[in-house]
Amino acid sequence: MATGKQKTKWKLVWSDEFDGDSVDLSKWDFDIGNGFFDYKTHSWIEGWGNEELQYYTRELANVSVKDSLLTIRALKESLHGCGYTSARLKTRKRDGTPLFTKTYGKFEFRAKVPWGKGMWPALWMLPQDDKYGGWAASGEIDVMEIVGEKPGQTLGTIHFGSGFPARELVTHVYDLPGGSTVSDWHVYTVEWEPGEIRWLLDGVLWATQTFWWSCSKKVDGAGVVAKRKADINPWPAPFDQPFYLVMNVAVGGNFPGHPNPDTKFPAEMVVDYVRVYDKVGGYGDVKPIGKGRLPYQKKA
Repeated sequence: MATGKQKTKWKLVWSDEFDGDSVDLSKWDFDIGNGFFDYKTHSWIEGWGNEELQYYTRELANVSVKDSLLTIRALKESLHGCGYTSARLKTRKRDGTPLFTKTYGKFEFRAKVPWGKGMWPALWMLPQDDKYGGWAASGEIDVMEIVGEKPGQTLGTIHFGSGFPARELVTHVYDLPGGSTVSDWHVYTVEWEPGEIRWLLDGVLWATQTFWWSCSKKVDGAGVVAKRKADINPWPAPFDQPFYLVMNVAVGGNFPGHPNPDTKFPAEMVVDYVRVYDKVGGYGDVKPIGKGRLPYQKKA
């Protein structure tokens, strides 16, 4: 007779092992520039909305594939008024066409990333369609990011709530074991199921999240904090829609601050593989929202 909790089984459904000599354009596209045009406000948003300092390119100096490794390289150089260049890859074309999206699953990145004041490497996921409204009403899942000057920690974050400025986030912080740093090889993983998101490092579970909410309501074009059950999109929104993958190395911004003279460039994120799995047997019923709270109720 079997005893104990049965181990979840996963089946590989998509991967990039970076076996060629260039980025596989059937799997990845590039963000270019230092910002984006917000069609809702009819304005240009510099610094990707975070006051970031880099200009993203698709040049070999910033992104390359060799020896089954992808390298994203941030350089201290001037381009189009920016003091740094880097690269941001995503499984979605710039015109919005999906290259790869997934609702639920296991998302795995084996990587080593740069650190130093002002460095902001990230492995993350965004919604293919803003079904519930603009960021962050439709969600964001951060598999891995760091505060640049803290190489012994990794962060796992979800963004949710209403559209800006009424978005919310929950960030989990994990101290890497055994004196390891993010510049060492690690496997960063998210297991995403209906009503539950889990973060793992090198196969070890270190955080679980079972609470979030999504509100599409706006006042004067801006998102608002949900105050009534009727304002909330059905659970487990927004994390019940297809998301695509993103990998980048940002420089500066309102999260890590500006680089200082001790920050080393070039700064390289090296990725060994990206693998996505489906749960064998499916995902079952939606898990209830955590700790008995209704979606619009904050922690006491």
